[in-house]
Amino acid sequence: MTSGACCPAVVVAVCTYNRHEPLAVLLEALVTNAARLSGRARIGVVVVDDSTEGNARAVAERFSARFELGVMYRVSGRQNIALARNLALETAIGIADWIAMTDDDCEPAPQWLEELLDTQRRTGSDAVTGLMVRRVPPGSPRWLTDEPFLEIGLEYQDDGVEVPCAATHNSLVSGRWLREHPEVRFDPAFGVTGGEDPVFYRSAHAAGLRITYALRAVVHENEPPSRATLGYQLRMFFWLGNSASITSMESGVHPLRMCLHGCRLLVRALLRPLARLASGKRPQLRYGLASMLRAAGVISGPLGVRVSHR
Repeated sequence: MTSGACCPAVVVAVCTYNRHEPLAVLLEALVTNAARLSGRARIGVVVVDDSTEGNARAVAERFSARFELGVMYRVSGRQNIALARNLALETAIGIADWIAMTDDDCEPAPQWLEELLDTQRRTGSDAVTGLMVRRVPPGSPRWLTDEPFLEIGLEYQDDGVEVPCAATHNSLVSGRWLREHPEVRFDPAFGVTGGEDPVFYRSAHAAGLRITYALRAVVHENEPPSRATLGYQLRMFFWLGNSASITSMESGVHPLRMCLHGCRLLVRALLRPLARLASGKRPQLRYGLASMLRAAGVISGPLGVRVSHR
């Protein structure tokens, strides 16, 4: 383990599964982030490949010499994102003062790591999280950007405020804290359905992890053309509702309360197009249907439905 308040070791943990071009975009963005922190932090990357064949090795090796701490490549190959994330943590934890996490379809802004570290130093927190902004490729259907499909999950907070949860697409966590709390790891039970990150961070918060929010630490999720379809968006909204439901129940929310919450969301989704028409606006029927499916996903959780993310 290396230390030093003036020049900490920061390792970015990334799990990947057959997304070679997006992974290369991510690593290139991390090179830019590392350059901005030259002399202030030493940066390395852990890439955990969840393919059994080790398909991402060539991409990882191409970038190894471009980071001061190199690129550590590991193969998980079990198609369970929680197990892959745990392998990434265990690989990074021995050398990192701080472990940053993001996803292989994300592209961090040039100041991402800098803002995470600055917020941590300013607040003294154990972890920092920030915003993920989804964006679609040119030529995507207009309804996808005209209606608020890309805004789902956006939660703006005041800069530096304490929050009860974080997300693996955009977070920084103390390596020391993780070493002192070996019981707090990603739960493999959520490794196929998704939702492993809110369960992890809520558990960590309950164990004393202090999390703050960095408003300017932004990552972009680059949606591929295959996601710019109504069918995908409808499936994704249902999954989001189901995932939120089962992870909330895991954190102690009673199933009946979750079901009632889903019913309220459903009523709101049904009334939204009518309210928009009454105020002279377009009803946004596609988004209305997606919102109904999200509500149905919430209701499905207490009924025992668990939807795979893949």
